[in-house]
Amino acid sequence: MSAPHILIVNVFYAPNSYGGATIVAEEVARALRRRGCRITAVSLISRAELAPYAVIKSEVEGQTSYLINLPQGRSYAARYNNPDLAERLGALMDGLDPDLLHVHCVQDVGAGIIETAKARDLPVVLSVHDFWWLCERQFMITPDQGYCGQMPVSLSRCRGCVEDFSAARTRDAYLKRQAALADVVTYPSRFARDLCEASGLAPGRGTVWENGVRLPGSDFAAAQAARRARGGPLSFGYLGGPVQIKGWPDIRAAFAGLGRSDFTVHLADGALDGGWWDDIDLGGLPGKWQIHPRFAQGQIDRFYAQIDVLLFVSQWKETFGLAIREALVRGIRVIQTDSGGTVEHGAVQEADLIPIGAGPAPLRAQIEAQLSRGIVPQDPVPVASYDDQAAAFLALTGPLLSGVSPRQPAARAVRRGNWGSVA
Repeated sequence: MSAPHILIVNVFYAPNSYGGATIVAEEVARALRRRGCRITAVSLISRAELAPYAVIKSEVEGQTSYLINLPQGRSYAARYNNPDLAERLGALMDGLDPDLLHVHCVQDVGAGIIETAKARDLPVVLSVHDFWWLCERQFMITPDQGYCGQMPVSLSRCRGCVEDFSAARTRDAYLKRQAALADVVTYPSRFARDLCEASGLAPGRGTVWENGVRLPGSDFAAAQAARRARGGPLSFGYLGGPVQIKGWPDIRAAFAGLGRSDFTVHLADGALDGGWWDDIDLGGLPGKWQIHPRFAQGQIDRFYAQIDVLLFVSQWKETFGLAIREALVRGIRVIQTDSGGTVEHGAVQEADLIPIGAGPAPLRAQIEAQLSRGIVPQDPVPVASYDDQAAAFLALTGPLLSGVSPRQPAARAVRRGNWGSVA
């Protein structure tokens, strides 16, 4: 068959992009389009001035996307099972006639879209980016901002976190039923796959589909070398924000305890409207501290060209660790915690991994070691690009699509829905 038409669903998508999973979804979509695929995306907005479930058609960089307007005041159940939204998506499927549905992060979209697609004989790939499918809090982070640590996850041990255990049990059963309908379930790391499958999410259906990264531009190495040639202190970078779960308290305490100031720290602001660091007093810390406004993917080289060491001290078990790979492929050293799928890369040194919950002391020791070494160029570590990830996706979905002959919409045994309000 000709290059497939892939319908992507993610809670965020351009023109409203936010979060690492959204970056992956958008970048892979661009790479697939370069390979001739047709891509259509569906994401969410929530605007009081628009009718509930109104559909807005948009176009960014030549790609069509649809934004569905969610009403305010949604119930707990509607955040994972929203029949109204599933019906609207079904109508879009009927009109667009895609060859495959690719489901990314669907918090607030609802998992019912998988069942909606299967009712239309659409193959479905479910890509799990976080732990929303296992944990109503999405990241297995407890109310006191600690990592849950279950392996596998047993819902009976979640009573202290969830507000309504009966509702959580209903949610868990529903999501696992929907996940089991997907033809393929992908995970960005072995850690994520093993935890999810051991916890009962589509066991035996998962495969590791490792995320790619945006590779450095052709002028990055020269910019990096020029900055280093000018001399100056060692430069650290941090992208996690001033929150406990990303390790900010340990970072602050580690630097506060240093007996030297010959370094710079670059802090990225990831908030949509800025302001992560507005209320954070950095005045008493040694060294020079700089805040960088939120930057798009096309601007990441500017940030990484300014740093020599990336600080990635997450205090929870993450599924991948995009920033780590972005740094390594640019010849930047990484100080990191033993944080799940983040360690599954070619440069990991297990002896150097900082245990989660170890406090600032081991982090300070590694910072001091890096300061003692100074600026020492490091060879880039090969990592997968988004083009590599797109090629892997086509190989993964080839068997699903090979059995799909070109179809005319009228020949499909589907219910034609009302498109409703389209702006």
